[in-house]
Amino acid sequence: MTQLALVIDLNVCVGCHACVTSCKQWNTSGSAGPLGDEDPYGADPHGSFFNRVQTFEVGEFPNTQTVHFPKSCLHCEDPPCVTVCPTGASYKRAEDGIVLVDYDKCIGCKYCSWACPYGAREFDEQRKVMTKCTLCVDRVHDASLPQAQRKPACVLACPTSARLFGDIHDPDSSVSVAIRERAGYQLMPEWGTRPANHYLPRRKTSMTVHPEDLQRVDNPLKVDGKLPEMPPLEHGREDFAT
Repeated sequence: MTQLALVIDLNVCVGCHACVTSCKQWNTSGSAGPLGDEDPYGADPHGSFFNRVQTFEVGEFPNTQTVHFPKSCLHCEDPPCVTVCPTGASYKRAEDGIVLVDYDKCIGCKYCSWACPYGAREFDEQRKVMTKCTLCVDRVHDASLPQAQRKPACVLACPTSARLFGDIHDPDSSVSVAIRERAGYQLMPEWGTRPANHYLPRRKTSMTVHPEDLQRVDNPLKVDGKLPEMPPLEHGREDFAT
């Protein structure tokens, strides 16, 4: 069985929120319907988002890191949201493994939100229904689009290619290779939901900073408005520390 999913590379995600805004734009204008915002310019703005980026710091000073952690519906292979839904509004497609919500059946009881251990469900205050990431199902199966464009909006918008998309059940797909070769992992596997989306862990990158690179100097552009010639630098040190 095909299982479409996202694989997110935490090593290159810069927290730019391009995935968030592109997701909002596409799904608001697509088959998912309008994703309402409540008081967007007020003191406490909130609304419906299929994708969010959580940013936090880890470690202790001075060895700290900033981590950007995108999170949306993980399209679990054993989704508890489907099991608890009293009307059958939440369902998992057999042909591609995508978990969706039938708005015509949803009564907004929020059972699926309580059952989801990842907090991936969103309640639309305007339509009174539960919403969630659809993996842009209306894009990935649109035969009128070029093959390269049949990907979720967040994948196409990511400037650092931190998001991969494909069939994790296909051992030769790009996502399966990334998971296998780069120790991809599932979020909270102890819940037994078998999340389809995976994350690629952050990797340490070694860098040597030379003492002279830490010296503060005046901006050369301030000298009489002229552009003085830059002093010669060693190979590989033109614009960054090596």
